[in-house]
Amino acid sequence: MIVSDLDHTMVDHHDPENLSILRFNALWEAKYRHDSLLVFSTGRSPTLYKQLRKEKPMLTPDITIMSVGTEITYGNAMVPDDGWVDFLNHKWDKKIVTEETSKFPELTLQSETEQRPHKASFYVKKEKAQEIMKNLSESLVKRGLDVKIIYSGGMDLDILPQGAGKGQALAYLHKKLKAEGKLPQNTLACGDSGNDAELFTIPDVHGVMVKNAQEELLQWHAENAKDNPKIIHADERCAAGIIQAIGHFKLGPNTSPRDLPDLLDANLDHFDPAYEVVKFYLFLERWQRAEVETPECYLNNLKAVFSPTGLYVNPFGIEQSFDDVIGKLKDCYGDKKGKQYRVWVDQVFPAQIDSNTWLVKFKKLDQTGEGQQCCYTTAILSSKDVEPSQGLTWVHVHQTWMEGSTSDAKDWFL
Repeated sequence: MIVSDLDHTMVDHHDPENLSILRFNALWEAKYRHDSLLVFSTGRSPTLYKQLRKEKPMLTPDITIMSVGTEITYGNAMVPDDGWVDFLNHKWDKKIVTEETSKFPELTLQSETEQRPHKASFYVKKEKAQEIMKNLSESLVKRGLDVKIIYSGGMDLDILPQGAGKGQALAYLHKKLKAEGKLPQNTLACGDSGNDAELFTIPDVHGVMVKNAQEELLQWHAENAKDNPKIIHADERCAAGIIQAIGHFKLGPNTSPRDLPDLLDANLDHFDPAYEVVKFYLFLERWQRAEVETPECYLNNLKAVFSPTGLYVNPFGIEQSFDDVIGKLKDCYGDKKGKQYRVWVDQVFPAQIDSNTWLVKFKKLDQTGEGQQCCYTTAILSSKDVEPSQGLTWVHVHQTWMEGSTSDAKDWFL
């Protein structure tokens, strides 16, 4: 299980090409999605979390922890954890928090979207933070509350129930998964700021502070965990630091398919439908960006891996033969050259339906600049009459627009 903060940890806001997170995406979908859990743990409210998903090439997590560990939701529908809500209600009263914080003019209320049932959020100047936290804590205790005050990012002050926080939310998940017999073999916690420190205090958790970690987190580490070999400070920024930590702790494969210069040199010794899907869409991105050095070689490979009788049903409901698809592919080489065009796949789930056939379901997304498009995709892949090193044969692909995607997109391809 990977439990990662988002802003400046999984998501690098100083990387306009989003390469760091895209490298992670390809690795996760190719090697981990089928038997691992991805958890996003963010200070963002649901509103700001959903906004970030529209802006950046993010995967869909299995579990989302939001609002600094005060909200836990599951799956695509983001179903709330009612048990967690009941737990947080102990010695918490949002009305009293509002009354007491109004007595501190140094506190500036954050936007309405950031005020949640179990979280009150403010801005405060760095030089005033410690004094305010001390005095505010005393006043809330006198009112009978048991709260936690977290300062992070050099300006954000969050007031939560004492039982809340990213670390407690992770401990709660561990306990719940253990009771269900589903506790992961390893957990890797990833963060960059003060509100991530708690993640590294959970027993048996591996931790990575990304290279760009803030001073407050590095100071916490120096004071509390400098001799803990399970927590490292990465040499790489953001998601690249997460990939580095996977390798450092020997948790599994840590070579992203995006790091392979030639996607034809896979040399697999077993059939791997998830990897085949990731590899194909990486190729498609490179093809449209004119980054394929031997186009003819790749075309010949596609002709070999696409069944001659195969069919593609595009999101507009139009049926095409794979021969027609390859013909169109020739015409679109380099049509995204010089543009901030990226392709990624999300929630790749293969199911073997007979001895040599796989049904693979996934979302295919692309982004040019700030605009994202997404469609649900179902593919049938076959291993009949081929070796693992040759790759699986694509027999059928069917796509349907995801609600909210640009259904009149004329440049959509596969």
